[in-house]
Amino acid sequence: MSLSTAAKSTNVNTHSMNVTLITGAASGLGWAMARHWYAAGHHLVLADIDEQALNARATELGDIDRVITVVTDIAQRDDIAVLIEQVQSHFGRLDLLVNNAGITHRSPAYQTDPNVFRKVMAVDWQGAVELTMAALPMLRESKGQIICIGSMAGWMPVPGRAAYCAAKGALTQFFEVLRLELESEDIHILMVYPSFLDTPIENHALGRDGSIAKHPRSMIGNMRSAEWMAERIDQGLQRRERWILPEPVSRFGSILWRVAPAIYLRQVRKRFIGELQ
Repeated sequence: MSLSTAAKSTNVNTHSMNVTLITGAASGLGWAMARHWYAAGHHLVLADIDEQALNARATELGDIDRVITVVTDIAQRDDIAVLIEQVQSHFGRLDLLVNNAGITHRSPAYQTDPNVFRKVMAVDWQGAVELTMAALPMLRESKGQIICIGSMAGWMPVPGRAAYCAAKGALTQFFEVLRLELESEDIHILMVYPSFLDTPIENHALGRDGSIAKHPRSMIGNMRSAEWMAERIDQGLQRRERWILPEPVSRFGSILWRVAPAIYLRQVRKRFIGELQ
């Protein structure tokens, strides 16, 4: 991990400050949320594994007093420790943690190298869990908020996404238990369940051998923009919603999976036939 030059100044007034930490912040939904909350006056900690992209984002925002960038591999415990140390040393507080960093794959489970499963689970579940635990002392002090970017794939099976479905399902279960445990401490948790967003995550989806998947993704319903989703997340946060399920098609699919699973499986197999080849 390395720390951007945007974080060198440490003399920051913490009074009346709203500090937001976003993982996977250099592109896609993470960057859309960063722009949205920067415009709203937040102080930002942008974390991502892509140093070049992070530097470009810091330059684009330009305010070194309000924005720091920390190059972070969320799957590495040492990186998480340094990230939290930088939040503490630069801003001295944390009000909102956004667990957004993620990775997916497109490959039949029985053909997939187990290392792909390990990587997806490490980024999509373990990283979010360990970062949240490390950030909890600051969130307790601020009575802060946590956002987790899940997926409707965590609620229902999607062909070719076995590890992604498993990781997002585990994310839901962990943070729903954590919600119960932290309820008395006034720490709010918002779980977000997008379906299909126009972001780079699918461009970097892993294939069966761990290289980038070559076949196009299948989808159901509309493709939404990251900016649309960021706006919806902010609205939910202000209303202290517990869950956001923004897409009617996905909501219907999750209900169908529970009440008529055989019908759901027939339909999803047709829609995602390309993922099974």
